[in-house]
Amino acid sequence: MVDLRSYKGIIFDMDGTLIDSMGAHMEAWRLACEQHGFPFDLDYMYSLGGVPTRKTVEILNEKYAMSHSPDEVARTKREMWEKMDHTPTIIESTMAVFRQYRPSMRIGIGTGAERPHAVHLLEHHGLLSEIDALVTATDVTHGKPHPETFLTVAEKMGLAPKDCVVFEDTEIGRKAASDGGMDCIMVHNGEIQI
Repeated sequence: MVDLRSYKGIIFDMDGTLIDSMGAHMEAWRLACEQHGFPFDLDYMYSLGGVPTRKTVEILNEKYAMSHSPDEVARTKREMWEKMDHTPTIIESTMAVFRQYRPSMRIGIGTGAERPHAVHLLEHHGLLSEIDALVTATDVTHGKPHPETFLTVAEKMGLAPKDCVVFEDTEIGRKAASDGGMDCIMVHNGEIQI
């Protein structure tokens, strides 16, 4: 088990870090890209994990020289997600860290998901009432890789960024943590990378 006693707070990304929902998100993105004519590259889309949906559409428009409405593509992606009968599971390695440190440390979640989606998933797993702060794409002006998400979580927990450690599964999330002055521990395929 990773030793985090030098920190006062832990910030978890949600999708792909605490909750195993990235596969379903990628399938929803594949269907949305297909419907709107974007080429679909699984590795590239996974690398954008944590970026808010509308911003992802802006990035795809720029990459593929297209001009789709971010709202329209985001709506399609959300509809595809909602049609799936998929209830994401907890990632045990990070949940073990959550359980070990919850009694003695503040814990927050900083996610690129929209607030209703995050609240639904966290409530489903009984985690919403166990955290000190939740910051979603709905709550910030600048999503990841900008550090605003994680800085806002730290602020809501009443902690300095240097006293927080972030768990993330994407390079974009790692950059957001680093640029916010926080240490970051990566999670890859459900395993903590030490």
